[in-house]
Amino acid sequence: MKVAHLYLLVHVFLTAGVLVNAFDPITTTVVLGIGASLGRQIYNYLHESCSPKWITFNATGLKADLERKLIGQHIASRIILRAVNGFMSNSNPKKPLVLSLHGWTGTGKNFVSQLIADSIYKEGMDSNFVHVFTSELHFPHASQLETYKSQLQQWIKGNVTNCAHSMFIFDEMDQMHPGLIDGIKPYLDYYDKLDGVSYRKAIFIFLSNAGGDSIVQKALDFWRGGRDREEIQLRDLETELSLSVFNNKKSGLWHTSLIDKNLVDFFVPFLPLEYRHVVQCAMAEMIAAERQPDQNLAEQLAKDLVYFPKADRVFSVKGCKTIGSKLDYYT
Repeated sequence: MKVAHLYLLVHVFLTAGVLVNAFDPITTTVVLGIGASLGRQIYNYLHESCSPKWITFNATGLKADLERKLIGQHIASRIILRAVNGFMSNSNPKKPLVLSLHGWTGTGKNFVSQLIADSIYKEGMDSNFVHVFTSELHFPHASQLETYKSQLQQWIKGNVTNCAHSMFIFDEMDQMHPGLIDGIKPYLDYYDKLDGVSYRKAIFIFLSNAGGDSIVQKALDFWRGGRDREEIQLRDLETELSLSVFNNKKSGLWHTSLIDKNLVDFFVPFLPLEYRHVVQCAMAEMIAAERQPDQNLAEQLAKDLVYFPKADRVFSVKGCKTIGSKLDYYT
């Protein structure tokens, strides 16, 4: 709807209100009905709603963003695109889409969640239908585990009832109290409806550092063997990653029925980033900040970061996490 069209609707709506008193009762009812309909159109234009105007999957946009903006993650990029594209293209999915993203900090897990949200919701991460939970903020006390379970269930049920295409992002899964996430297991399963509510069009994304060490070790093995990191495939990591997460007592997915019952559709590994990737991150940050890209500055910044193993300096310990905040220091 164009702005001029919106102004016309407002004018008609206000005019209808002024003229109501000049009509007989039957005409007044008709005019009020027209006014109410126009009012709803104006409201829906200005306020986000669970409709195709606000929620429409842009597969081309997601593909382009993953290719151009996600740095050093060929496995994650491929999985995310196929998983989200397949799910959003299915008008009648059998279960919600459940993605579990794993890797060291700064490798792009939160960023990918943002790209997915941007490809589906007009408002992106600011959408009323995207909900983010963090362990430290929303579930801080182990003694209140049962209360958190109940609150989480009610929150998810209420929001999916409001909009079937809701997205729920759980950050810091490695810090979440074991057992809490099992409280939402029924919503992730193959049910048509639960208490009259269908959850099959919702998306659940878990972000965790758990399993990151096993991913790094595999990447290090490839590097020491003289093999290109792009040769690493999902099959090289998936089984070991799921077992590592399932058996990690410090993980919110420890011995969870979500894994045991195969309700997680994809365990997505995020590889540790090398020096060259950090340089790319720095250049991208400069462009995003509308600054002139400076290759020398990007290289200097990348050199000063901490790498692992210390002797070989192969992988950035914090990935690209601190790049943005360090740019001002280097200028």
